[in-house]
Amino acid sequence: MTMDNLLPFTDSISDSARPLVISGPCSAESREQVLTTAEGLAAAGVPIFRAGIWKPRTKPGCFEGVGAVGLDWLREVREKFGMLTATEVANRDHVEAAVRAGVDILWIGARTTTNPFAVQEIADSLKSLDATDIPLLIKNPVNPDLELWIGAIERMLNAGIRRLAAVHRGFSTYSPGIYRNAPIWHVALDLRRRMPGLPLICDPSHIGGRRDLVEPLARRAVDMGFDGLIIESHCQPDCALSDSRQQITPAELAALLASLSPRSSRADSQTVSDEMTRLRSRIDELDSMLLDTLSRRMEVSREIGRYKSANRIAVVQADRYASIMEERLADARTKDLDSDFIRRIFSTIHEESVRQQLTDRDADKP
Repeated sequence: MTMDNLLPFTDSISDSARPLVISGPCSAESREQVLTTAEGLAAAGVPIFRAGIWKPRTKPGCFEGVGAVGLDWLREVREKFGMLTATEVANRDHVEAAVRAGVDILWIGARTTTNPFAVQEIADSLKSLDATDIPLLIKNPVNPDLELWIGAIERMLNAGIRRLAAVHRGFSTYSPGIYRNAPIWHVALDLRRRMPGLPLICDPSHIGGRRDLVEPLARRAVDMGFDGLIIESHCQPDCALSDSRQQITPAELAALLASLSPRSSRADSQTVSDEMTRLRSRIDELDSMLLDTLSRRMEVSREIGRYKSANRIAVVQADRYASIMEERLADARTKDLDSDFIRRIFSTIHEESVRQQLTDRDADKP
């Protein structure tokens, strides 16, 4: 689907030298908490204030938001501090209440993105309310499913919504790690490749799950060329009713933003441009060599497959695979290559080798 018809995410913010910043508490808890936090964020130069009004929690019994009364507090934020306001919607009722309250920006959370029925309901609601000009953020689904993420975006485009941005907030996995949600950066970068021109915003709060991880994750996102950051901030994070561990104070956010250097996706000087061209040419040459090597390796794999077939040998040899993996990982360590990275590469190569051997064997059957 073409992205040519996209409109700027918001017309009122145009500082392209720095990433767009959206910040505010995970949940709107009280009028005082909302206004105090907004005051600190406005002083830090944050243009968009976010707060969850309805909170779709993982388990029942957790704080699930104050409901529609919080929309009045968002209106006060806009009137007092001149900030745009944003909140999450998960169904038709949320959309109608938020639009009628004049919320400036809406977002669809990870759990909602996972459900195409809910996404379509939101798209239909915006269209029926003639609110297709409202900016909409679409978070990635809970699991690393790029097609599901793209599908949610396409449903909005089909409804005539043109002010869109995607939010990378990490993915739930069973593997233990330091992050609350594994970043799996390549999924977000694949989205950018598939949908060029779509703004991509990083949510380091939900990726990290801890306030000490917010800054390094935000810095990495900026270095990778993300268009914006959405960061949870609370006037008293330790007292927050939801996600207290990952929220930072407005003062901490101000210090974080001051430390971020503007990044340019284009070289500003001819010298830098020439050096980038030279280095990219080397990458292109090496990639071509990699492809040639893979092609030759697959040809040898097919020869092995034909020999196995002629001699009635099983395609998969578990002991041989384990031996290869052990040797390749040992070799990788001497070359300062990450073991997990190499394991994934050779696992994929092995799967493709097996597929090609099986394909050849099936083709030889009468």
